[in-house]
Amino acid sequence: MAQFDIVVAGEINLDLILYGLPEQMAVDRELLGNQFSLTLGSSSAILAYNLGALGAKVGFATKVGADPLGQIALDLAAGPNITLSHPGASAHDRTGVTLLLPHGKTRHILTYLGVMAEMTVKDLDMAFLTSGRHFHLSSLFLMKGLHADLPRLFRELKARGLTLSLDTNDDPDDRWGEPLGELLGLIDVLLPNEDEAKRMTGTDDLDSALEVLARQVPVVAVKCGRRGSIVQARGKRYSAAAVHVEPVDTVGAGDSFNAGFLRAYLRGLPLEECLAAGNAAGALSTQRPGGTEVFRDEALVARLIGEHPNAFGPGPDSRQPAAQPVR
Repeated sequence: MAQFDIVVAGEINLDLILYGLPEQMAVDRELLGNQFSLTLGSSSAILAYNLGALGAKVGFATKVGADPLGQIALDLAAGPNITLSHPGASAHDRTGVTLLLPHGKTRHILTYLGVMAEMTVKDLDMAFLTSGRHFHLSSLFLMKGLHADLPRLFRELKARGLTLSLDTNDDPDDRWGEPLGELLGLIDVLLPNEDEAKRMTGTDDLDSALEVLARQVPVVAVKCGRRGSIVQARGKRYSAAAVHVEPVDTVGAGDSFNAGFLRAYLRGLPLEECLAAGNAAGALSTQRPGGTEVFRDEALVARLIGEHPNAFGPGPDSRQPAAQPVR
């Protein structure tokens, strides 16, 4: 019997969000923002926290620096239904940090990687990873220390009976190279956004990108922003309309979509319902600054669960993820 519904391995850092700055910023001038937030950052940590808030039993394997920022990040990640696993940090290890400067629909994203680029497969406890029935990896191209051994790790996890999902997030080098190609043939679910899907396939439109990716991955679920989301599986394609809200902050909306989608997927729901759950979770996340702040509000989470009881409500999870399209 698995201890966790899902184990997430990846980075943890803090997001420092500074609002009110111009998109074109002068140098050597002191520019004043009008609001500031410090929140739990990183795709992996946001996903893990929000999955736990939605009722999944989550194991989160990470690496953190031996500094005050690292302890703050761990404290913020200690949410409901989450068990943390992380190796001891040496004195020189530093926690990563991301400075986000929102400008309406666009934003600057400035990141210091810290230990997230240094974590290797040797830092991961295999017994902890295999205590789940599903394994997820985010931010593939930021965690360069994992690259050499990831294909071997994925094969071992599959051999142990786990299903696998991946959200690459952006490639800062815009190369979209290995180990992505090898991993695509091993995973069960891919969760890119529209731009990432096109970039990783070298195509100009989403239809072409989906066709390429679906030859390698059984379930490809693509986040399309205000146009909702699309999933392709076994030659079938389904879409779900976005939940239209006035966003306060879109940081972490994609990771929150992943949380909603995977929560429903691991409960064995049809893929159309998985999309709807992802859209709802992603929309809700935009109602507070940062990627996890809404999911710390018990009343808002309870309302979301009440609106999607099949995806998030009480009751045992299915032992079989939704690997087939709805009929």
